[in-house]
This record gives sequence, structure tokens and C-alpha cells, in this order.
Amino acid sequence: MASVLKVQTLQGLRIFQQKLIWTKGFVRFASIGKGRIEKVLIANRGEIACRVMRTAKKMGVRSVAVYSDADRHSMHVAMADEAYNIGPAASQQSYLSMEKVLEVAKRSGSHAVHPGYGFLSENTEFSEACKQEGIIFIGPPSSAIRDMGIKSTSKYIMSAAGVPIIEGYHGEDQSDEKLQAEAVRIGYPVMIKAVRGGGGKGMRIAHTAEDFHEQLESARREARKSFNDDVMLVEKFVEDPRHVEVQVFGDQHGNAVYLFERDCSVQRRHQKIIEEAPGPGISEEVRRKLGEAAVRAAKAVNYVGAGTVEFIMDAQHNFFFMEMNTRLQVEHPVTEMITGTDLVEWQLRVAAGERLPLLQEEIELMGHSFEARIYAEDPNNDFLPGAGPLLHLSTPLADECTRIETGVREGDEVSAHYDPMIAKLVVWGEDRSAALRKLRYCLRQYNIVGLNTNIDFLLSLSGHPEFEAGNVTTSFIPQHYEQLFPKPSPPSRATLCQAALGLLLRERASTRTFRDQSDDPFSPFASSNGRRVNILYSRNMTLQLGETKVELTVTYNPDGTYSMEIGGEVFHVSGEVETEGQTSFLHCSVNGVKSRPKLVILDNAVHLFSMEGSAEVSVPVPKFLAGVSTGAQRGAVAPMTGTIEKVLVKAGDTVQMGDSLMVMNAMKMEHTIRAPKAGVIKKVFFKEGSQANRHAALVEFEEAAEEE
Repeated sequence: MASVLKVQTLQGLRIFQQKLIWTKGFVRFASIGKGRIEKVLIANRGEIACRVMRTAKKMGVRSVAVYSDADRHSMHVAMADEAYNIGPAASQQSYLSMEKVLEVAKRSGSHAVHPGYGFLSENTEFSEACKQEGIIFIGPPSSAIRDMGIKSTSKYIMSAAGVPIIEGYHGEDQSDEKLQAEAVRIGYPVMIKAVRGGGGKGMRIAHTAEDFHEQLESARREARKSFNDDVMLVEKFVEDPRHVEVQVFGDQHGNAVYLFERDCSVQRRHQKIIEEAPGPGISEEVRRKLGEAAVRAAKAVNYVGAGTVEFIMDAQHNFFFMEMNTRLQVEHPVTEMITGTDLVEWQLRVAAGERLPLLQEEIELMGHSFEARIYAEDPNNDFLPGAGPLLHLSTPLADECTRIETGVREGDEVSAHYDPMIAKLVVWGEDRSAALRKLRYCLRQYNIVGLNTNIDFLLSLSGHPEFEAGNVTTSFIPQHYEQLFPKPSPPSRATLCQAALGLLLRERASTRTFRDQSDDPFSPFASSNGRRVNILYSRNMTLQLGETKVELTVTYNPDGTYSMEIGGEVFHVSGEVETEGQTSFLHCSVNGVKSRPKLVILDNAVHLFSMEGSAEVSVPVPKFLAGVSTGAQRGAVAPMTGTIEKVLVKAGDTVQMGDSLMVMNAMKMEHTIRAPKAGVIKKVFFKEGSQANRHAALVEFEEAAEEE
């Protein structure tokens, strides 16, 4: 009881603290009134656009959305007070077009532009263009964006400001020879980074001299596409570091504060997957030193607005400056949760000329928060991102301790043109263990059908003993790969019985509908409920769970229950489907054990969701109906829809298994398509710059190669 009261008290304090901060902010904002922001254009899409709009509405500020052709029916468009189309799906022709965004800002009479993160958020030229047009850019001065956006420049500035930096080469000579020579001098492994990089783009690790050139070229290609700049730096790669970042905030009056640190160590493809605040195991002394170093970094460039100073930290808690992100971070909600603040509100007020709502000594750390990024991706296939419709989407309930940051709804499509993030699940608890327990509870309630997601992986990750202990590094996933990706367990027979029951109940409901619509509803031919006079009717069913096919014999009992035989074992099964709103639950009993999983049946697949986990059970489709795909047998296929960036082979070339065939760009990522086997190339189907659909044949091998 005492612990419950403690949690309720902490929650109440958080709400009170947040209201107090908003009140202080309103008084200061009203007293200064230097700028006027009554309408703001959000130069972004998806969940961050929706996030900014929620705060704008709370403050009585009108919001203007921009959208591409692909986002015409998106959630952020529906939420905005006004919305304007700015071009095709390709971001270069829409969200990255400064001219189009500024034109809308002027047409709509917007007083300010909020760039969100990504796209134009760290673009010096865009910040300057807004200033020239008399539009407030909600972000730091263009000089700060420029100095911190160029990593080589930022290293010099940070060193002069007394911020620890890591050894590396940040020079102007960009020849392959010079960069490789510097890598040798620094010592392998080295990190190759785009100087204008961010969000994990344009970053590669070269472990040896042999793979340096390939990694350098790959980083350059990605940097050119993401930032229109392929200048690189090379620095020492710290083995198994922690990624710790500090939220800073500055105003136009020379004030700057830190709002504690976040740990973002657990990553895949150099991109964060789960974040928490504060950092586990970090002492108060190290926390203060981190914060003070971050404030020195911000003041060194006269920083204004929300920014994040990123550090790498070794096992002894020594930390080194990595980069500064001159914008709001994806993971900013965890900072808001432990400080009771609204950082978007702070952004709007500071951009209007207000002083910071709180001084450093007024900022208190309260409890612990986690953010899990829910992606459309396949963790079992190297986290390959995906796209497709959200056929079913249900989430945990949002409250003061749980936030769902998203830009999609059920029925929407995760587009192949943009980042595959579906949502951010953010939770708060009185301490780390309470917050982690809450996270896992909410993840089990996040149910999606229609495409692959990383939800089960997040459950596996958050339940790992080393993660629970806070022993996290950027190598966490590869270090614990076997435990995080266990071999699939045999199908549960109880789960198969539940799935079969769901199918039978759907069939029974369909039969009733048919009988209701039939000219002769009492006809015995209009029934498929299995009941026969003086006989027990039985039928065979084939179900598939993963790669395993299971045969069931279902016997219809006179009392409306079923006997299901699987591998010689008989289960007594009964139940009904109950609908609550738009959600269906299967009330079932298997040999007397009752359960109530969420039930979703689409086409030939049954999806079951419960607090014990999720399962997909399907009815196999006959081969003569499904067709036979031979693309994978004859050559290489596109893993997803994307653009062919580079073609590395031609007809007549001999390749070995694993050789690079093409480089493909899809969902803001670069993918290398490799040969699935050795052989001779018969035909290359795509040219550089062309678009390839998912599962399209990219390369065909000679028949002779197939026979070997």
C-alpha cells in the first residue's frame, strides 16, 4: 500500500510540477512578448508533426501542415488547422524543398516554422532563408547550426571550450589516400563519419585496412543523398562504448541549462532503438560533469533553443564529445517525463523572445523513463525495414505515465518513401525497475497486423538480464545475439486450439449470416456447424505456425464444444467471441484452462495477442493457388521497394556467393544486394536511378550456373 501511495504521490508531483512550469512560462512569456507566434508551420511529417501540433493547440497557436502526395491522407494533415501539398513523394521534391516550404509559410501567413527533426531541421541555408523572409525559425542561430553541423569544426570549438574530445582527423584533404593514411595513424578500428551527418546517416566502421575503401564509399554515397555533402572525418572507434547525450536549452538572453542525460546505447545500424533517462549507473558527480560540459558546449556557440550534446562514454565513465544535434531529438519525451516539462512549449516561448522557464537549480530529476521505438522492420532479417498497411492497430491506453507518440492510425500505410518508425512508446516509473516493468506491460498491449514489427524483439531486449541490470553498450545487440534471437520454440498446442476455435467461430458466424439471407433459412444445406443427428461429425484441419504445419482432427460435440486431436492428444475446447468497441476477444477454455486473447482474423491468418505474447497461425494456401516464385532461385530479388543507387555487375560477369551486385536505397537506408550463390550473370534488369518494387528480380544467373 505504501508503494502505491508513493507512486501516486510522485505522479501527482509530476503533474503539479508541469502545471507550475507552464504557469511560470506563461507569466514570463506574457511579460516579454518580444515575438509574436500565433501561427506555426511544421516543416515535417509523421509523429513529430503531430507532436508539435498538440502543444501548439494547447497554447492556442494555429498549426499549418505541409504534405507530399504520399501523405495526402496522413494523420498530421488531418490534425492541422491548415494543410498544403508541396509535391511528389520523394523528399527531395517535397519536404526537403526550402522554396516550397517557405512559399507555404508566406501564403499561410505563418509567423514561425518548426522544422521538427530530420529534413530541414539542421539546414543552415533554410534557417537563413527564414530570417530573410521575416519568419521565425524555431531553432538555434544559423551560425550554431553551421558550426555544430560540420563535425570537424565542432571538434575544434569543443576542444577550445574545454569539452573532452576523441582523437581523429578532421582535415580538408579528402583524398582516399589521405583518409586511409589517417586511419592507419589513428589505429583500427576507426569510425568514418559524414561531417554534416546526423541520425546515424553517413556513418560506417572500418575494422581493418582491407574494408576501409568499401566503407568509405558507402558512407560517402549515403552522405551525398542525405546531406548533399560527402566530406568525411575519421576518428578512433571506442570499443563497446555507451552513447550518453545531454539535453540542453538556451534562450536569447545568454542563459543555458541542462535537463539531465539520456542513455541511447542500444542501437542497430548506428540508430537508436530504445532510450532511457536518466542514464543507468551514472553517479551524481558524473551527471553534473556531463551537464556542465554540455552547457559549456552550448554557450560556446551562443546556442538558442533545444539541443542535444552527444558523448561516448567508456567503462570507467570517462566521456568524450561526439557531436551536437542542433534540434529537438526523437527521444526528447523521456526528458520531459523525468522533468515535468514540455520542450516544444519551451521552443515556442524561447523563439518568441522569452527567457527560459526554469533556472538550473529549479530543474528537478524525478523518477525514470523509457522510450521504445516501434518500427516496421524485420529483426530476424538484419532489421530490414518494411512498408505496408496497418491492417490492425491497437495500443495501450495513454495516461500521465504512458505516452504514445505516433503519426499513423489503423488503416494507414507505412510508406516506403520515409522512415519506417510507426510510433514511440514512452513510459514513466518511480524508479528504473518500475519504468521497465511498465514498458514491458505496455509493449504486450501494442498489437499490429499487416507488416513485420520489432515489438517482440523489444520485449526480448527489455527482458534480457543484462539490460535489466543497466549494463548497456552500443554493442549490446551483437554481444547478446543468441539470447535476443532464440530459436523458435515448437508451436503450443493450446495456441493451435485457440486459433482453430477462432476459425470455427468465424465460420459459424458466417453461416448464420448466410442462413439469415437465404430464401430457405431452415435448409440443412445452409449449415456448416457440424451437428448431425445421432452422429459426431469430425473434420481435418491443417494449420501452420511459423515453418511448422500441424494436422488437427476436430470433432463437433452435441453441446456446442469441440474435441481437437493433435498428435494423438485430445483437447476439450469451448468458447465464444466477444467484441468490445472495434476489438474482438476470444473467451476460450482448453482442457479447463481459460484465457482471453485478443483475436484478429484476416484472410487465412489468425492473430492472437495476450500478455504472454503473440502468435500468428495460418491456414496454408495450396501451391496451385499461391503460385511458385522462382526469382530467388534464378537470381537476386529486391528485399523491398527502393531506388537502385549503384549497379556493380553486368551480363557475363562471374560472381561468387556474397559478392556485391547492387546498392539499393530504401526507407532512408542503403542496402547492398549480394549474390545468393556463385555463377555467371545472365541479365541485369535495372539501371542506376531506376525504381524497383519489392520482390522484383534484379539479376538473373545463367542456367548452367543453376545446375552446378
